[in-house]
Amino acid sequence: MKSTRAIMLALAMFTVASLSLCAQLKTDYLTDEEEDKVREAQDPSDRIKLYLVIAQSRLDRFEQFRTQPHEDKYDNGGYMDKLLSQYVSVDDELKNWIEDQFDHNGDMRAGLHALLDAGPKQLEELRRLQQTPDPYSPDFSGSLRDAIADLTDTLDGATQVLGEQEKKFGALKKAEKAEAQAMKERAKEEKKRTKEERKLRKKERKSGVPGDSDVN
Repeated sequence: MKSTRAIMLALAMFTVASLSLCAQLKTDYLTDEEEDKVREAQDPSDRIKLYLVIAQSRLDRFEQFRTQPHEDKYDNGGYMDKLLSQYVSVDDELKNWIEDQFDHNGDMRAGLHALLDAGPKQLEELRRLQQTPDPYSPDFSGSLRDAIADLTDTLDGATQVLGEQEKKFGALKKAEKAEAQAMKERAKEEKKRTKEERKLRKKERKSGVPGDSDVN
């Protein structure tokens, strides 16, 4: 009985610890829906494209909020700073994902192409925000600088990783094509040999000479 109680107590403590860990792992910069989508996007490129969408949504919210009338009773600058901080956090997750997939040989070429297409546009948008300050700029200027530096670093890294993956997976694709061609040639030779054997057996039957299949 004591052993059973000890096991049950250990399981209960493990459950509490697991729940606590999950709470710690839960981000404060993604919505529950976004977290679900991230977990579901296990394809290397699909996850990259999803992070791009989420990051862009933060910039869109920032731009929309910035251009609308504000009430002084709210912490408008703090909210704008929060959106840019979320953008940086999403970009950090993106960089971590790229690093992890690179280490595990995940083919990210499609996602990296999408990143190098959309990323410079986001960078241009961030720099434009920096060049057009408003009354709330002092509140979010630090996060804005971080976002620009972070995204610049991401794009530099993505360019290098894409180059490496183009070499690696391009070489693999070339080897696969060579193997497929070799298999095609072997199948062609086998078909030709079978056809010649059939013709020979037919000729032997006509001439009365027994073939291997006719010998008991």
